[in-house]
Amino acid sequence: MFFEMFFLGTKEVRGMADRIYMDNAATTPIKKEVLDAMMPYLTEEYGNASSIYAQGRSAKSALDKARETAATAIGAKANEIYFTSCGSEADNWAIKGAAMGWKDKGRHIISSAIEHHAVLHTLEYLEKNGFEVTYLPVDEFGMIRLDDLKKAIREDTILITIMFANNEIGTIEPIGEIAKIAKENKILFHTDAVQAVGHVKIDVKELGVDMLSISAHKIYGPKGVGALYVRNGIKLDNFMHGGAQERARRAGTENVAGIVGFAKALKLATDDIEENIEKLTTLRDMLIDGISERIPFCRLNGHRTQRLCNNVNFSFEFIEGESLLLMLDMKGVSASSGSACTSGSLDPSHVLLSIGLKHEIAHGSLRLSIGDFTTKEEIEYVLDVLGPIVQRLRDMSPLYEEIERGIRNV
Repeated sequence: MFFEMFFLGTKEVRGMADRIYMDNAATTPIKKEVLDAMMPYLTEEYGNASSIYAQGRSAKSALDKARETAATAIGAKANEIYFTSCGSEADNWAIKGAAMGWKDKGRHIISSAIEHHAVLHTLEYLEKNGFEVTYLPVDEFGMIRLDDLKKAIREDTILITIMFANNEIGTIEPIGEIAKIAKENKILFHTDAVQAVGHVKIDVKELGVDMLSISAHKIYGPKGVGALYVRNGIKLDNFMHGGAQERARRAGTENVAGIVGFAKALKLATDDIEENIEKLTTLRDMLIDGISERIPFCRLNGHRTQRLCNNVNFSFEFIEGESLLLMLDMKGVSASSGSACTSGSLDPSHVLLSIGLKHEIAHGSLRLSIGDFTTKEEIEYVLDVLGPIVQRLRDMSPLYEEIERGIRNV
């Protein structure tokens, strides 16, 4: 079946140079300015920031400047920024650290059904170790209901962890309102902002969050580095043990080059954020409107307006998402599916099931996430090739044949 779809009416795979990249939610390329900032610390400025001699002091100075830059970008203080290896580590530290640090007060945590697996699997671990978790449902757009949150709060609730914006469907949650509810009930609040940073204007003080996770490679920085914002005064158990790095709270020799690159990427992502949001929103809406108008039997997943400026997620009836990805790849388009089929699982995305999609529709999902280098011409090309690919796949579907013959109603 796959070989038939691969070679029936498809072009040869485009070369890497002229491919169209539409999976920026998965990772982004390093910007030249970021790489330039990193290079000295990969070559001549190779010192260990914990050393007291000249090379070490130079590395420590770079680390301090990067921390100040990162803090300024999100409205924090420099001593509230802790560098990690990635967003997943930041999530793990925030959740496990809060759980261990506050377990004497209670063992109940509130989260949502559509969190990233870095959060869900961490919570599952805690559930196996004596903690109880309430997973809030979401509406058809992926939004939690604040009334559900209020009702879920108990005397022993110690932490609320709700993602800022969903990585699959792009829905932006009411983070400010959640933070207010948490504060009124003296509960810690953590948000995974990995997808939101650079696409939503964020000021941690205005929002009132206690902890916030960031990852560099989602904002044109290097892989292998992230950060956790921890508001001053928050009791948080250490996640990494060993040396005295990160003010004795996160052991391990600092990735100075990566941290410098991360800070530069974060500054670039936030300096002109309003202009960038406007540009990406225009391209996003062009893609959403084009797909809606050209392809029947499709559904936009996520909130239409309260969504990330770079996220487009559709479900197409009567097709499989994996087949769609393979045929797009043959046309030179890199994208991802809303289902988990590409990771070897037969189960569809937990996010899509949580917003009420049936299994067969969730399996036919496609996420297109645009980026700073996406052009209008690339959007037009994707719109030109996507419709015929969907039609070709539907032509192979007996269910779609029944629709065309008028035997089955949609």
